[in-house]
Amino acid sequence: MSFPTQGRIAGVDFGEVRIGIAICDPTQRLASPLENYSRRSREEDAQHFQLLVDREQIVGFVVGLPLFASGDESQKSREARQFGAWLEGATGCPVQFFDERYSTVAAEQILTGAGLTSKKRKQRRDMLAAHIILASFLESQSRGATPPGPLTDESTPPQR
Repeated sequence: MSFPTQGRIAGVDFGEVRIGIAICDPTQRLASPLENYSRRSREEDAQHFQLLVDREQIVGFVVGLPLFASGDESQKSREARQFGAWLEGATGCPVQFFDERYSTVAAEQILTGAGLTSKKRKQRRDMLAAHIILASFLESQSRGATPPGPLTDESTPPQR
């Protein structure tokens, strides 16, 4: 299954207990945190993700792949890959994996910098990590993005 280059994608920070979810706009340029989902059972989880696909018009998922600093995969990487395969089967949407090293650490630093209590940080950390994963994925794709042109002085017409 090829990965779509248009339409809303959901970023996923996979966890055994909680799953952070972020989504992007249909042009795949802007990512936003969406929710934390507390896992229940395979059936209820499948229903939740199918509802998410229908409600948000999701065309694909980017699942964070936890790697060691060396780039090697871990037991958590294998669990994330198994979850991704399950998610693709449960929703019919393609799944792409993306390096998530340090996304949770970055999310925690952002939330700590915002002065949130430990409880409020915990409530937001996974969906912010999913946002960081998805935003990094979108940036890495830069599908047909036009690089910014040179700065010009307002009094000087642009060179052609």
